[in-house]
Amino acid sequence: MSTSSHTELPALARAGHAAHCKRCLSGLPGSQVEVDGARLALSFYCIGSLDLLGVFFEKTSQFDREEWREWIWEQHISGKYGTGFRPSPFMTTAGIAEGYEYTDYDTPHIIMTYTALLCLAILRDDFSRLDRTGLTTFIRACQREDGSFSTVPGSGEFDLRTLYCAFAISSMLDDWSGINVPRAVEFISTCRTYEGGYGQSPFCEAQGGTSYIAIASLHLAPSSFLPNGPLTPAERELTVNWLLQNQAPSGGFKGRTNKEADACYCFWCGAGLHILGAKEFVDKQALAGFLASCQFKYGGISKAPGEHPDPYHTYLSLAALAMYSPYTEGAEGNEATWQFESLDPLLNAKESTARWAREHIPARSIATTGHGVGVE
Repeated sequence: MSTSSHTELPALARAGHAAHCKRCLSGLPGSQVEVDGARLALSFYCIGSLDLLGVFFEKTSQFDREEWREWIWEQHISGKYGTGFRPSPFMTTAGIAEGYEYTDYDTPHIIMTYTALLCLAILRDDFSRLDRTGLTTFIRACQREDGSFSTVPGSGEFDLRTLYCAFAISSMLDDWSGINVPRAVEFISTCRTYEGGYGQSPFCEAQGGTSYIAIASLHLAPSSFLPNGPLTPAERELTVNWLLQNQAPSGGFKGRTNKEADACYCFWCGAGLHILGAKEFVDKQALAGFLASCQFKYGGISKAPGEHPDPYHTYLSLAALAMYSPYTEGAEGNEATWQFESLDPLLNAKESTARWAREHIPARSIATTGHGVGVE
């Protein structure tokens, strides 16, 4: 693996990346309309990117922030499986009136619930409208017999992503009553492969994204359920070695063995290494050089050089840089463009945002403002 000199780094186009995310918040471009059914996740990548860049309150208006806040709370729905957030109102034309109950075609979604909570934390909401009891009921309804979690109650769609979201939500709530943790931890172990990584489900190939998810989930779980720690020393060493070999000569990380580097895996693999206490082994100069080559001239970051950008790869690239800021001393005035506030790799959010979530989401910390708005 080659190491790039910091003097070779161009400026990180922060203004362009912020503009790209603001454009996507204002209206989906043609290249993104197929993700309308996951609009909450798209909102998180855009809002989260502005948060990581440190310009969220500077580059957005109070009016827009209130509009986004109210739209997110409109997706907070209740029914027979409990309470959570749906991806968007795309499955129904019904408004959220008092007493509204979702149907089987408009249920909350566990991944979107996780992203909604982080969006509201970025907006510094006080979470006074959050149905915490209903949320634990919803999480419980999503857990399957084998310990895994479905995306919506009763669905056959499941993998480690949904388990991570259940763990992250429970961690933010500081309430694990909705999860059979031992059974979930056992499911994680069945997804581990001979390489030291984790597949999406048992017998699947190891992949960087689901390896991060497994590692983060094990470190989010209460220690009382893991008396021997998240991983044994031998397991940790094998996992660290596998993640490290995924850093390609280009500086980027690949998601699977013998694949090409992809900007999103700079976060997935990099965050896994960070959690495991092995971040010093990452060549962060080469990583920054790869992500610099993925910048689009009009803003946004793509999966690989020459590809079109999207909010997903933009956010995850910035999140990777928040963990692995390169050395920029003497880099011809570009130093400040590469500096970020630290990231919480367990929740995948800026540390100040993760701290807000942990302080305001638990039931013991319900705010008394009565307006649903916190302090910036």
